[in-house]
Amino acid sequence: QVQLVESGGGSVQAGRSLKLSCVGSGRISKINPMGWYRQAPGPERELVATITTSGDTKYADSVRGRFTISRDSAKNTVNLQMNGLRPEDTGVYYCNLFSTASATNYWGQGTQVTVSS
Repeated sequence: QVQLVESGGGSVQAGRSLKLSCVGSGRISKINPMGWYRQAPGPERELVATITTSGDTKYADSVRGRFTISRDSAKNTVNLQMNGLRPEDTGVYYCNLFSTASATNYWGQGTQVTVSS
């Protein structure tokens, strides 16, 4: 199975920056799309950003222009540079890998991001 491990979360003041990293291991295809999702207290988990192996990216409207997703497919790594953080960015951020072969989503355990006013 696929394992994803996130790092880089923490507590910061509004306007500051954080960089999240995710490293995958296990049976991983280097062509798998990867991304980041986040979840505030409650059941909703929302897409933050995704990236394909060719470098095509998608961003949530709420983070576009502030966050940048990147990947190193050879190292099974995806990063999320978060600038201009806002209190509403607070939540648990999850690394995601989508297996196109099996149509299966794999998730990391999450890393907490807390932004104070």
